Amino acid sequence: MNHSAVASPRQAPMHALVRHIRDVPDFPGPGVVFKDLTPLLADAAAFAICIDALASPWRARRIDAVCGIESRGFIFGAALAHALDAGFVPLRKAGKLPARTIGVDYALEYGRARLEVHADALEQVGKPGARVLLVDDVLATGGTLLAARELIERLEARIVGAAVVVELGSLNARARWRGDVPLHAVLRC
Repeated sequence: MNHSAVASPRQAPMHALVRHIRDVPDFPGPGVVFKDLTPLLADAAAFAICIDALASPWRARRIDAVCGIESRGFIFGAALAHALDAGFVPLRKAGKLPARTIGVDYALEYGRARLEVHADALEQVGKPGARVLLVDDVLATGGTLLAARELIERLEARIVGAAVVVELGSLNARARWRGDVPLHAVLRC
């Protein structure tokens, strides 16, 4: 596995995170190499380093809500919201939210999906025009993160940035991300 840490004041601990990422070949389908972050989650020190690295670029910026993308984005997003003293808003797969929703359909590297959010989600954090940070575990082709961006923009929020634990550089998803909103990756593989 070829991983490189993104420049950080805690460079040595970033390299230590790499050993907590397991490659699972042919999951969820043939030819896909899944980046399993459950070993990272299981190690308290590694998880703390990861959350600190995710939070670092955003600490000086006012963040009203962290929007975590289902499902592993919930784990990192909720912890990051706590670290940034912000609310947490889940962005869910279709049919999982109980109240009125809005949604966006998008393509995955191995299929199609739909992402939804409660129509009043940002009203619940008490901020009209909320300043939002998008969070997910892995940036692969970028379809999920772009769908999340579109979804939150439809709620008329201001997207301050996006953060992921791992960016799969060979898939070049960063090129699809518009440059006016920062995109932070803790690790690039």
